Amino acid sequence: MITLALALKNKPSWLLLFALFGLASCSENNTEATTETAAVSSSSQETPASIHARSLVLDAHADIVLPSTSTGYLSADGSSKVDPAKMRAGGVDAVVMSIAVGPGPRTAEGDAAARAEADEKLEAVYTLVENSQGSVVIATSAEEIIAAHEQDKSALILGFQNARSLQGNISAIDEFYQAGVRIFGLNHLGHNDFSDSSRPEFDGATGSYEATEEHQGLSALGVAAIQRINALGAVVDISQLSKAAALQTLALSTAPVIASHSNVKSISDVSRNLSDEEIDLIGERGGVIHVAAFKGYLLDISDPEFISTLKKLRREAGISEEYNYPFELYWEIEDPIESRKFLDAVNELLGPATVDHMVNHIDYIVDRIGIEHVGIGNDFNHGSGIEGYDDASEAENITIGLLSRGYSESDIEKIWSENFLRVLEAASQKRTLH
Repeated sequence: MITLALALKNKPSWLLLFALFGLASCSENNTEATTETAAVSSSSQETPASIHARSLVLDAHADIVLPSTSTGYLSADGSSKVDPAKMRAGGVDAVVMSIAVGPGPRTAEGDAAARAEADEKLEAVYTLVENSQGSVVIATSAEEIIAAHEQDKSALILGFQNARSLQGNISAIDEFYQAGVRIFGLNHLGHNDFSDSSRPEFDGATGSYEATEEHQGLSALGVAAIQRINALGAVVDISQLSKAAALQTLALSTAPVIASHSNVKSISDVSRNLSDEEIDLIGERGGVIHVAAFKGYLLDISDPEFISTLKKLRREAGISEEYNYPFELYWEIEDPIESRKFLDAVNELLGPATVDHMVNHIDYIVDRIGIEHVGIGNDFNHGSGIEGYDDASEAENITIGLLSRGYSESDIEKIWSENFLRVLEAASQKRTLH
């Protein structure tokens, strides 16, 4: 079995590695982990720490911290959950930093504000790299990510989320690409002019959600955007898209796609998670689903008693009984004390979320579509709440959790980075603009 460790020792073979994985993932619909899957034997001198240290550990999605970022999303000291110190402490080698914007007015002014926010986040990443004195680099290819790992440098890959900041212009995709962005997702909370979101936005003024679907998936702009991303050789990210938009994207894209931070709907039935149909198609097309360390999207919330109690809490808080995930609309609660009270009550109702819950989602994906199609995308600086995995410094606990379920070192290397790197390389090989 070819592993990333071998690829690092024998650089000329790494492109072949991606090609082989690409062929395997597109031609096989594996329902089991690799036959090598086994816990480290008791006679081995290997430890979870040594396996973790050898692996190229990559987080496929984190948000960028600005001065305006809510402290509720950050570490207790107000710092980023994926700052370079935490990355090094947790053995995290690379993180996709998302140039993401949230919902806002769908006007020229609103879109301009979104672009300004995106530009500010892009500048924040470049400033972080500049201030690192060479210890942090921006990587734009699989080869550069591997090279950074060899050189003991932290690699940041630039992602993009929410086409509002494109201001209706397909050509703006090229601008972000030229700035180093290689992962493109069209949606966040709320529909935009390009695509429908899995989470329709709530209008506090009218007290209602926007229509479940506006474009019935992708708009004409959205179709053109997917085609442009493919032509540039970048990766399409379907996280946060509506099911219809995701299925259309999977049918349209000429390269494998990723879901950078998505979980399994069959386990946690919220609109943001992926249906079995989406999961199957991602596997068939050679893509990768990156499981998120986001409590509200990990736990089973299908129990009728849970739903009844949650609706009661929502009524008492004065927000809609409808929800896309358990904490939905807490931001509509004006009184900060009441907002905190609601969040605490929902947290208590949900109970603890642990690394085991993340591995449950990984197991489901592996059993359904194979080990080549799963990764980790934590959504740090926006969500977490996982006991034992609150920031990048605790990443080794994921490796420990995977070993405890019987995953081999080879499997763990695939989950942590090889699958992502294969898709990144496959997309670049499809580039038609030179």
